[in-house]
Amino acid sequence: MIDPLSATMQISSSALKAQSERLRVVSENLANARSTGEAAGDDPYQRKTVTFESEFDRASRADMVKVKDIGVDKSPFTVEYEPGHPAADENGYVKMPNVNMLMELADMRETNRSYEANLKVMTQAREMVMRHIGLLRDTG
Repeated sequence: MIDPLSATMQISSSALKAQSERLRVVSENLANARSTGEAAGDDPYQRKTVTFESEFDRASRADMVKVKDIGVDKSPFTVEYEPGHPAADENGYVKMPNVNMLMELADMRETNRSYEANLKVMTQAREMVMRHIGLLRDTG
């Protein structure tokens, strides 16, 4: 069994890794928000989603977070009238990705806040370890 401060840093580290993966997916969604299919009838980019899960770590006796799955959003595509587009159907409509920019920006903000909170926990735990080491040095 590891000490509680080390466990705290491992828990925060797992959260930082999970939120980094979530941010990567959000950035991919934002980058492909206008990526259409190549030919008429082709599906455009489909929004990706991240699902987390808790995983018990026996060494630290604590629950860690990890990315369970990177899935796809099954919501319908929108269509836009662009008759000259290579992916336009016979009526001039193009299927557009199911990426909502406002939702992605909200996810990005939430991811950033969670990342910062876990980074702060890690910083606090490290400072407490350093103070503990200083106390041991001073008394020894």
